[in-house]
Amino acid sequence: MAHTFSPRLTRRVLAAYGLPALPLAAAYFPVYVFVAEFYAGTQGVPLATIGAIFLFVRIFDALSDPLAGLASDRIRNRFGRRRPWIAVAVPIVAIATWNLFAPPAGAGALWLCLWVFLLTFGWTIAMTPYFAWGAELSGNYRDRARIVIWREGLGLAGTIIAALIYGAADVAADGMRAIAGFVILTLPVAVAICLWQVPEPRDFSRSAPSLHAIWRTLRFNRLFQRLLAAFFLNGMANGVASALFIFFVAYRLDAPAMGGPLLVLYFSAALLGAPVWSWATGRMDKHRLWCWAMLYAGAVFVWVLVLGPGDWAFFAVICVFSGMALSADLSLPAAIQADVIDTATATDGAQQTGAFFALWSVVTKLALAGSSAGAFAYLGFFGFDIGSDGQRGHAALALLYGLAPIALKFAAVALMWNFPLNAAQVAQNRIRIETLSDRAENTAERIERR
Repeated sequence: MAHTFSPRLTRRVLAAYGLPALPLAAAYFPVYVFVAEFYAGTQGVPLATIGAIFLFVRIFDALSDPLAGLASDRIRNRFGRRRPWIAVAVPIVAIATWNLFAPPAGAGALWLCLWVFLLTFGWTIAMTPYFAWGAELSGNYRDRARIVIWREGLGLAGTIIAALIYGAADVAADGMRAIAGFVILTLPVAVAICLWQVPEPRDFSRSAPSLHAIWRTLRFNRLFQRLLAAFFLNGMANGVASALFIFFVAYRLDAPAMGGPLLVLYFSAALLGAPVWSWATGRMDKHRLWCWAMLYAGAVFVWVLVLGPGDWAFFAVICVFSGMALSADLSLPAAIQADVIDTATATDGAQQTGAFFALWSVVTKLALAGSSAGAFAYLGFFGFDIGSDGQRGHAALALLYGLAPIALKFAAVALMWNFPLNAAQVAQNRIRIETLSDRAENTAERIERR
């Protein structure tokens, strides 16, 4: 029997699969970079309240992620396991984005809470099946990295577009409204192209996905536990940096007008770095490559501690070099996750890719929400406030922004440095998965003929 896990995907398929990530990222990125300052400065919502809202919404939303993942694994129809969920999410994301980014006058904490909740619900419906679909497109160790790099590269392009739109606006409200308009126009088109061009991968399940199997994986799959812990720590690191970026530029560097251009520079560097990491995946195990990327990012980022008012040009250099590592952070963990899923499928026979990525999504959201809530609570404790020129608050901002991401990344490196999964082991798992699936299908056919 010839095994099918190694065909190389064409660039047309890779681009079509990655295309929805562009408008989704254009909606996602402002929520964690612009929304806090926008609702605090324009709508008058206290930072501590914003942090509490983000934490509450993410915890509540996390309860729905495993159910969405399990549903996309179990429900099968002629449109495929993943396609219908992504299509249903389009109007939810579009409507919620508009209301969140273009609030009416006087909208406050309740409005923010409602539309952040609905937007994250739409993301749950879309992103869990979308990530699972990408993980199943190929069983090849390196090709999985290519799939994720294309998706995250186009996501970075969407992030850059959102930052450019925001930076070009005269006032924050106009920028947020323009981003919402861009998302509403491009998301349906991108999703339509993806659903049309990207094939439905084979389902190798030999047993039905279940909540019990998810729980068993959480308890006993040590590879998954280890990867998830490292991913959470690194997500916290990136979440702190994202939540405080605008505040650091505006209040520590005293260059509020440079926030947008510096963000564009940072994400442009990440986009340019994506081909470098793609090339490197063919020369080094993915887990070790990710570790080197995190160590490199920490060595660059530590220099923000010496910056002060007026040093935005030096910070721009840091943005370029640290941005190069971001594309590795975005792509390599998810590619490793696809390999880890194979270890579970080879063992218990249930291809629960959606459920795995639902748990992945839960950890992503908890890391972002926890880092945002913790960062804003920390700043509030030290007396930092919008419009304040208190040196104690600004010093606390600089210390948190400079040290917390590095410490969290180094902890993730400690977990992943000797991660015991490489290309040869992934190939063995794929052979076992396909062989056992073929046997199960042949047995079922013989029983039906009787």
